[in-house]
Amino acid sequence: MGHYSQTFTPDPADTRSLRNALGRFPTGVVIVTATVAGERIGMTMSSFNALSLDPALILFSIGRHAHSLPLFEKAESYAIHVLSQDQTDLSNRFARAGADKFAGVETTPGLNGAPHITGAQAIFDCVPNAIHDAGDHRLFVAQVSEIHLAEPSYPLIFSQGGYVALR
Repeated sequence: MGHYSQTFTPDPADTRSLRNALGRFPTGVVIVTATVAGERIGMTMSSFNALSLDPALILFSIGRHAHSLPLFEKAESYAIHVLSQDQTDLSNRFARAGADKFAGVETTPGLNGAPHITGAQAIFDCVPNAIHDAGDHRLFVAQVSEIHLAEPSYPLIFSQGGYVALR
């Protein structure tokens, strides 16, 4: 058994310790976009994962209190943008609630109608497969329809509360 400086049981009244522990697992950063009733929506997420190769399924989750959750639940398609490490400003823009996140951002329509943000390292065009309740989040399972790849670059990585660079 290893030596650990802390041991704790997750406490719903104090989620900071759990968040700090989860932050030790580095994740990539994506922006998920959709268009619902003519309105473009987008959100930065680190909760993106491959789920299945056959069929091609991915998943992401959105907190139950997120302002755009009801619109994402109605979306008929999503575009998932894998960001590169030079896109921290874009990540921060889509992480904030409120103002028009798309103002001044170059986009093109994707295969199924979700906006593509120019400059992403990879874009997955997807259609909804299922949405599940998962604690304080909703889990979105989506089927990949088409994939767009740019020249490879270093990915944007999030760990321990901030962006980190690969060496």
